[in-house]
Amino acid sequence: MVKAIRVYEHGGPEVLKWEDMELGEPKEGEIRDKNKAIGLNFTDIYFRKGVHKAPTTPFTPGRKAFGEVIAVGPGVTGTKVEDVVAYARDLIGSYSEEQILAVDRVVPFPPSIDPIIAAYIFLKGITAQFLVRHCLKVESGNTVLVHAAAGGVGSLLCQWANALGAIVIGTVSTKEKASQAKEDGCHHVIIYKEEDFVAHVNEITSGKGVEVVYDSVGKDTFQGSLACLKPRGYMVSFGLSSGEPDPVPLSALAAKSLFLTITTLMPYISAGDELLETAG
Repeated sequence: MVKAIRVYEHGGPEVLKWEDMELGEPKEGEIRDKNKAIGLNFTDIYFRKGVHKAPTTPFTPGRKAFGEVIAVGPGVTGTKVEDVVAYARDLIGSYSEEQILAVDRVVPFPPSIDPIIAAYIFLKGITAQFLVRHCLKVESGNTVLVHAAAGGVGSLLCQWANALGAIVIGTVSTKEKASQAKEDGCHHVIIYKEEDFVAHVNEITSGKGVEVVYDSVGKDTFQGSLACLKPRGYMVSFGLSSGEPDPVPLSALAAKSLFLTITTLMPYISAGDELLETAG
């Protein structure tokens, strides 16, 4: 038996129950992992509240962690007991002391990496990678708009896009976050609670707009994000922290021939080699 957090009904933090759970032994192609650090993610709240549907009820939340391999199943090669691994999985279940995992869904880490740092950065890092290299391949000279620029993924997006030679515009909610976004590579920072970010982006770009908007906010920024795009620009929606946007007619995209993707990480790392490439 291991301890795990279980959810029997949707609701607030009070529905999280710490209890015993039977785990079993790893089967063909699986490992048993003892978690050293568990990463928290906003999508965990979506599952707890029922915004995202869990595959079963009750369920254990969580999609990322860092731990040590304590057992391997038949047919497992390249991974052994005492290896340290990180994982971000398409299924939930990381809020537990131990887990059974498919070996092709874990990524080896050097043992020198602090478990808390690894659990924190792994999912955010591979999310930033697919956003700047696969949704749209950001290039030198591009202008990009990143909402929630001081957040976990947002801060990495700003650093990465800056390193690629892009002009980075970030939106934040406070002056403190504005300072952080500047440190993380934003050339221009907009405090959206104090000014109209659409007007400011228009001013920064001399009316041309940006090549791509990375929007993890949703309802509060969606329409403005579309307005910030230049013709043939890319609207990349990858989060809904303020809720679902209002429906958008296709005709709203047609005037500037905009591209719109509502994206999540897992389809980009569905194969083991894709995961390793993205994490590499």
